[in-house]
Amino acid sequence: GKFIEIPLVNQIRPRVKAWREANYPGVSGVTKRLLEHWYNLEGRQNKRFFFCQLEAIETIIWLTEAPPESKAGIDIPSDGSAYPRFCSKMATGSGKTLVMSMLIAWQILNKVIHYQDTRFSKYIFIITPGLTVKKRLQVLLPSNPDNYYQAFNIIPLGLLDKLHQGKILIENWQALNWDTQNIISKRKSVDKRGAKSNEAFAREVLGELARGRNIVIINDEAHHAWRVPPQSKIKGVAKDEIDEATRWIGGCDRIHQARGILSCFDFTATPFTPARKKTKGETLFSWIISDFGLNDAIESGLVKTPRVVIRDDGQLTKEYKSRFYHIYKDAEVKQNLGRKANQEEPLPDLVLNAYNLLGKDWLETAKTWKSAGFTTPPVMITVANRTETSTRIKYAFDSQQIQVNELCVSELTLQVDSKVLNAAEDSEPEITTKSKSGKSDRRSTASSKRKISKKEQGEYLRQIVDTVGKPGKPGERIQQIISVGMLSEGWDAKTVTHIMGLRAFSSQLLCEQVVGRGLRRTAYEIHPETGLLEPEYVNIFGVPFTFLPHESGEDIPPPPPTPKTEIKPVSEKKQAEIKWPNIIRIERIYSSVLKLAISQLEPLELNAIEAATLAELAPIVEGKPDVSKISFIDWKILADSLRLQKIIFETARDIFHRLYPNWKGKKESLLSQLIVIIEDFINSDKIKITPSFLGEDELKRRTIIGLNMTKINRHLLPAFFVENRESSVPIFDSDRPILSTGDMPPWYAGKPCEYTQKSHINCCTLDGAWVGSPAWELDRHPNVDAWMRSDRFGLEIFYMFKGVVRKYRPDFLIKLKNGSFLILETKGRDSDRELIKRNSLDEWVKAVNQYGTFGKWQRAVSRNPTDIAQILERALFSPKF
Repeated sequence: GKFIEIPLVNQIRPRVKAWREANYPGVSGVTKRLLEHWYNLEGRQNKRFFFCQLEAIETIIWLTEAPPESKAGIDIPSDGSAYPRFCSKMATGSGKTLVMSMLIAWQILNKVIHYQDTRFSKYIFIITPGLTVKKRLQVLLPSNPDNYYQAFNIIPLGLLDKLHQGKILIENWQALNWDTQNIISKRKSVDKRGAKSNEAFAREVLGELARGRNIVIINDEAHHAWRVPPQSKIKGVAKDEIDEATRWIGGCDRIHQARGILSCFDFTATPFTPARKKTKGETLFSWIISDFGLNDAIESGLVKTPRVVIRDDGQLTKEYKSRFYHIYKDAEVKQNLGRKANQEEPLPDLVLNAYNLLGKDWLETAKTWKSAGFTTPPVMITVANRTETSTRIKYAFDSQQIQVNELCVSELTLQVDSKVLNAAEDSEPEITTKSKSGKSDRRSTASSKRKISKKEQGEYLRQIVDTVGKPGKPGERIQQIISVGMLSEGWDAKTVTHIMGLRAFSSQLLCEQVVGRGLRRTAYEIHPETGLLEPEYVNIFGVPFTFLPHESGEDIPPPPPTPKTEIKPVSEKKQAEIKWPNIIRIERIYSSVLKLAISQLEPLELNAIEAATLAELAPIVEGKPDVSKISFIDWKILADSLRLQKIIFETARDIFHRLYPNWKGKKESLLSQLIVIIEDFINSDKIKITPSFLGEDELKRRTIIGLNMTKINRHLLPAFFVENRESSVPIFDSDRPILSTGDMPPWYAGKPCEYTQKSHINCCTLDGAWVGSPAWELDRHPNVDAWMRSDRFGLEIFYMFKGVVRKYRPDFLIKLKNGSFLILETKGRDSDRELIKRNSLDEWVKAVNQYGTFGKWQRAVSRNPTDIAQILERALFSPKF
């Protein structure tokens, strides 16, 4: 339970911060574009990146691309490898898979675009500790339909095709296994071939990656990948763990010798090497470059908050703690559970009492979830010390020794031994086989039944465990898991609400690993009032935290966690699917005669206070300003250079560059017409200066206008676009030119939801009555064929505001009975930004209608929930609004 400083991380972190604030000096153009894209919140909503994810990838980039002088004195220790290793320490549930996808995109895109840059590689080899993690990481393959690059908007538009030029391989560490010469010599076989060479090993392991050199290695759950020092005694570590570490690192060494490893990136929540003869406990990796531990993840709300028992109304321990705090440590319990026993032998009273209390709380949670329409139950997991104990626990529930009948359903309880999942050592059940005709073969017991292999049994159990809490999957109805040893790494069940620990906990590392299996959040929605993530909880008995932040109360059990609703497309409502064009930009074709109705423009207000016209300077003496020697820069000096003609010409020049690419006429004609129109605008009464008395002085007025040329530019451009555009041509995303409601990946919402009838999506989230009223009206109106709320679907309209390209998602997309489409916005009041959005939406609608392939489109604005019906009536029978 001690806090141990990681000096290297504390040395690197402020340098990365300074580098970030200096706008990333030294990085390539591709990297700069990625970093800006990752920080751009437009259109991300609940898919924004957490600071810990950005800091982790920034630290990796900084070590590779930052100027050498900014890294002076930073020395990353080696583990003895001939290639560099960098470890990112990230708590379970903090999103390290996302960081991996960002790392892959950064490496491949840089290499594809700057193919001679030796700092990057387009060959990525990801090594995992087991099948569960390997399956989960398939989202790192760009070809996967659920890949993270598109799901989390990791790559800017137009670069996704370049990502496909990279090669990514995901394998378990077992793929690195090889037979040594010593093993081969002991075989009783006629095959006397020797051990594989490094070249043959690399070709066999890497497959298509074997064509490349300078491979990037990503080790997931990298605490398995530690170098076993020769002749070093390791305490309390099983032989198979040592063998795994040896094969994992040894395999990487052989790949490096054959193909070269550019860099090795380690990701893990617990980067420890086991205790050795000269160390008292586990040792942290010395090459950790960034750290976001479980303590940080809990405090920031990125994972569920553990709630532990701090006191109860029964007998206390000698340390004045509740006996439920570390149940196994109780003398009566430890002696009872630490020996072999038949399943019928009763559990200790303290254990039964703990299950009754935790079970009652589970029941209250289950009732709350069910009343809220949640289709999967909350899950309780038990981590037991041995197989005999888990069997006794299962028997106690099956025989209803626990006073919670709803939890004592045998077929909804899963008893899992980690050895069963990995080696399937338990007895093998029988299954009935069928003849070629498809009928059961009953000729004899021997012919009609066969035993499932250990591999098949392990795979079947793994499918159930891996799909706990996932609707429509084998494990959807499981409500209790009794585990011997650790559940699989990478297990991402989000419905765990209760944890029971019935084993010795000799270190906080073990506590973290156990509790980490139940800390994944179900949703990442921001509370509209606090601006923070909604809290989620997991209630814990028997796992003795000593330093992790936790919440607890006097009442036992604590109140149940709030259930989340899964939002997803429903196959039964496929007829309500809506498709729309995925437009990334619109090319405008302009007429050869420029026009602008100045009298119809909105006034432009320039605040003279915002435009600095006087600056005072003072020399710094001994670190402080010497106010006796102040000098200043006055606006009068600036006014001499801000001649009216220069202001007009520079404003015309900036707008010219925006209009000319699609201009039909001559360049000189466009510029001369712009100069005349802008001069008329500047001399008009459409420019309002506040305070007004400052605008009465011609010199001051000219200076303020000159200091606000960008605002004038932004004010006039939309009007030029609208009044002079002859046609608009939509440009589609080449990778996904058409999107649909069926493309939306499932997500969980903590806000109130209403089930829908005419929407392809099962529920509509309600942000208030303003959203609920249109949803209700759209479901019942006879003119509506189908509809969707477009907050997570990718219907994005690009617009420019304050010089920055942004995007927004309209509120509703409606398919009417006549086959036309209506985009509906719900707004109570307008702002300058809303007007610009609406102009961009008008242009989008016009471009789609001119293109002609996607039917007829309209848009409308609802000012009040009561006007929805009238809008739908007009939309069905009127071509325009």
